[in-house]
Amino acid sequence: MDEVVKKDVLNVLSDVVKILNADEGKDVTELMELSNHTIHNASVFQDEDSVSIAILIYSLSKVIERKEGKMNYKVILKLIVDAKNTLEQNRIDAYRKLIRKLFDFISSLDSKLKLYIGEVINQAEIKKGSKLYAHGISLARAASILGISQWELMMYVGKTKLTDIKGGVSVKDRLNYTRGLFK
Repeated sequence: MDEVVKKDVLNVLSDVVKILNADEGKDVTELMELSNHTIHNASVFQDEDSVSIAILIYSLSKVIERKEGKMNYKVILKLIVDAKNTLEQNRIDAYRKLIRKLFDFISSLDSKLKLYIGEVINQAEIKKGSKLYAHGISLARAASILGISQWELMMYVGKTKLTDIKGGVSVKDRLNYTRGLFK
């Protein structure tokens, strides 16, 4: 694992611990922002560790959102702290095993949710794939990194707006430019 990625993952894990320990409730929005933050490293380094932590945090946020505060966070917190400590000790294989345990635990939280968690994780992968694509990674490479089909990713990318760039050209200016071409 690259040292820059390792440092970023450690920071993200620390932030997750702070969020889950907060008294004011479990902030799903903050977890989603953290998930989106990790995609930057995934787009730069194209590594699977950043992507897996982003998907994990996204999935966790979805579980918390669906459970509506009726969840015991002790096991999740313990696994996250253990993963963080293991990564700090540079025990990469043990860290990855703990991440897999976290995925397994999240998927076992609720019998009804267990039926849908695979889909949640799949949708998270597709969403993260679209962010990789938006960062300039080819659609084929983004799908390959995440282990999803190009078809699934194309279907999602086709339904989203990746052109929400600040300072872009307005529709009116585009229309005027197009009309000017035919004069």
